[in-house]
Amino acid sequence: MPPVAETVLDEVEAEGGEDAGTGPRTGAPARRGARAAGAAALLTAVLFCLATALSRSHPFGPVTRNVVDLGQQYLPYHAYWRSFLRGETHGDAFLNWNSGFGANFLGDVGTYLSSPVDLLVVFFPADRIELALYVVTAVKITAAGAAAALLLLRLRPGPWPVAAALGTAYALSGWTFNFGSTVPMWLDGLVAFPLLCLVGEWARTGRRPVLGPLVVALAWIANFYTAYMATLGAAVVLAVRLLTAEETATVRRRLAGALRAARSVLVGVGLAAPLVAVVFLGTKTADPTPEVTFAPTAWTDVLARFLPATASTASPALFIGTPALLLALTLPFNRAVAPRVRAALTAAVVLVTLSLQWEPTHLLWHAGASPNGVPYRQAFVLCGLLLIAAWFSVVGGVPRPAALLAGGALLGGLAWAARGSVDIDRWTFPASGAAALLALIAALLALAAARREPPGAVGGNHRDSTGTAPEGSISTAPEAPSGGDRRGLTAAARQDSARTALKAPARLLPLLAVLLLVAAQAGEAAVTGKRIEEQQRAEVAWSPRTGPWHEAAAREVARADAWPRHRTDPGEVPGGNDVLLVGGQGADYYSSLTSETTSRTLVSLGFGAYAKGRHPVTLDNPVTDALFSIGTRMRSEPAEPVRQDAPPRATVTATTVPVPPLVTVRPSARPAGPSGDSAFARQERLLGASVYELPAPRRTGRALVAHCPAGSEVWFWAPEYRGTAALAGQRPVRFDGKPPAVSAAMGALGTVPVSGEVRIALAPEGRARLPREPVGCLVRARLDAAVDRLTATGATRVRTTGHTVTAALPPGSTGVAVLAVPRISGWSCAAGDADLRPARAYEGLVAVPLDGWADTVHCSFRPPGLRLGGAVGAAALLALAATGVLHRRRSRG
Repeated sequence: MPPVAETVLDEVEAEGGEDAGTGPRTGAPARRGARAAGAAALLTAVLFCLATALSRSHPFGPVTRNVVDLGQQYLPYHAYWRSFLRGETHGDAFLNWNSGFGANFLGDVGTYLSSPVDLLVVFFPADRIELALYVVTAVKITAAGAAAALLLLRLRPGPWPVAAALGTAYALSGWTFNFGSTVPMWLDGLVAFPLLCLVGEWARTGRRPVLGPLVVALAWIANFYTAYMATLGAAVVLAVRLLTAEETATVRRRLAGALRAARSVLVGVGLAAPLVAVVFLGTKTADPTPEVTFAPTAWTDVLARFLPATASTASPALFIGTPALLLALTLPFNRAVAPRVRAALTAAVVLVTLSLQWEPTHLLWHAGASPNGVPYRQAFVLCGLLLIAAWFSVVGGVPRPAALLAGGALLGGLAWAARGSVDIDRWTFPASGAAALLALIAALLALAAARREPPGAVGGNHRDSTGTAPEGSISTAPEAPSGGDRRGLTAAARQDSARTALKAPARLLPLLAVLLLVAAQAGEAAVTGKRIEEQQRAEVAWSPRTGPWHEAAAREVARADAWPRHRTDPGEVPGGNDVLLVGGQGADYYSSLTSETTSRTLVSLGFGAYAKGRHPVTLDNPVTDALFSIGTRMRSEPAEPVRQDAPPRATVTATTVPVPPLVTVRPSARPAGPSGDSAFARQERLLGASVYELPAPRRTGRALVAHCPAGSEVWFWAPEYRGTAALAGQRPVRFDGKPPAVSAAMGALGTVPVSGEVRIALAPEGRARLPREPVGCLVRARLDAAVDRLTATGATRVRTTGHTVTAALPPGSTGVAVLAVPRISGWSCAAGDADLRPARAYEGLVAVPLDGWADTVHCSFRPPGLRLGGAVGAAALLALAATGVLHRRRSRG
């Protein structure tokens, strides 16, 4: 096979890593791996920060990065995680008392916070939580680049600077900028894919049987959702390696390698089971989102996503940089790579690409359920496969001109076919063209340097079965003649002189080529990151930066907090998940694991909800405050409109009113009260008293007309209504119902005039959808009487620990004790000294039957799945220990 031009970095590695004629020095592969990982990490970190700075985003600019769930979920969760790690929360690892009136915290840890990198938040002050989350994000992306560079060198030894550049391309793919950087928990899958591919390599060659399962366990603990996808991707890479590598050329060796890999995965997932089982069962009881039917996106849009500066949640983010993509596209035509390697890798890339668009494989990638929102969450695996293909095509040197031309033609055809896509940005083709030009110049320089190589240069014509130069192969120059032949010595000297003269430019040109390659990749990545951030801020929902408003609310909450005597609700703070950011024990809660019980109970009582029910929000209503023992409520008055480029300011005030205790006593297990399915009727049944007048309003044009007691408070409840409602003489109140995504909260319109006439002007946006009883008039005297009665018969003392509640009751209490906590799976309760049993429910809240003898009740929460996961984890630990013992015995033998 004719020689393929090699870069000067191969020559430098050979000279610095080998002694002439003696083979590689000890530790040379490890040094190359360390250099590649370090360079990839540094370059990745610099470019990610540069992209942030170019977009003027925090922390390198004034503009918020908190788009969609980054501001609504991940920022608040990391703020709470910091407080939890520092021992500043009321709850523990099992239960979060701050959110949703009591939520399964271990499930949320396994979903959002279980990555080891997330522990970094503990080193940041509370008012720098945005910076902490940015550092966590940057560290995960940097780790992905380093891991990918290490993987490439493990798959096939080669020039470490090229491995570093391709590792950076993987870490800063379009998937990272478009999805991963705003959903930090998914970034753990980006790190996991190259690490799990390394586990596959160890299994294939029979190495590290204990470390492999530990790496799998770490990946699944960090984020089992994307780790599952990374595991499937690593299985594809392992299949390619088993079919193509010389070490597994026989059926027996291939089968043994596959079985060792399966063992590593099974043991590793078993070790992660205590957390994975909790999350898995949490998803089973979570508020269900509407079913999604997968519809593949247009191939024009798929092809467009290989190009820079494209952003969309409806198509797969596949950008890896034009130079890296060009190298990957040369693989099918690169005759320097063994045919079976070319065929296997090309087939893997093509099949995985097609799998993105076919519903059965789409469901396989997503564990059987088509996700809401981003449908191509597995795209990072394809990015990794493309970069592995690029590495195999370039590891033996720059591909031949014919392969470059063929790959360039494919790239040009791809760009031409994508030209009509709606995802194409004004920066797309200029950035891609500039990168392609730099890559072309780099290839020409490397090819020119290869032609100037002197005879006997490193690499020569030595190729292994993959078509790449084996590590340490050297073609030596002819030996100088012995004896006193002056002419022979003179010829040898002239040859040495010529070789020395040729080496300097032969080094300089390829070095320049590598620098141009890195510049092309870096420029495209920075431009892509900049444009994607700008497009996201312009097109999707965003939250402002944390600042004075949040700090003022946190101070007031800390001053007024009286838990567990009563709850403190921080009210509305911009960003969502308020209680996780500023403290308190309110209803606000946004999680993929929000229990269906929590969501339906609160929405049925008039609370609002976003994210198809998984984000219930606070309700400033005196009846629900009494029901959930909210004694102190914060209210905020914004000082200015909320903006993207400045933290908001507001005046925060606290109001404290008498409310029943956290545990109250009701006369029977079945609530008595008015019939009906309106939120007003449900509140009254749970309260055990009639506190509303519920008129039957007449619809007159765009107005509702009814009569209520003078001085009562008018409340409007229409969860599907979008628009404004205004009581005559009062300011309009906004309602944002948008089923099924958003349920509008109950809202106060004003006070009934002396005449008793209630006239509500409606200004709907679209069709006005109203329930049968949209209006309730609250009579405060009736509510005060109900509160006094529940307080008199309720608990005399309440004590809470991390996940338990103990209440002392008046002697002789009968009926049912009701804990003001949604009855989610995991609660067990007992009266007196009885054994704990699964708690009962009272209108959706935790309930304990009373027999008149017990004067205490005790309730405890344990996340479902913890016992099962612990048993599986213990078995996996024993299996790992047995594997280690057997491996040591074999090694000694």
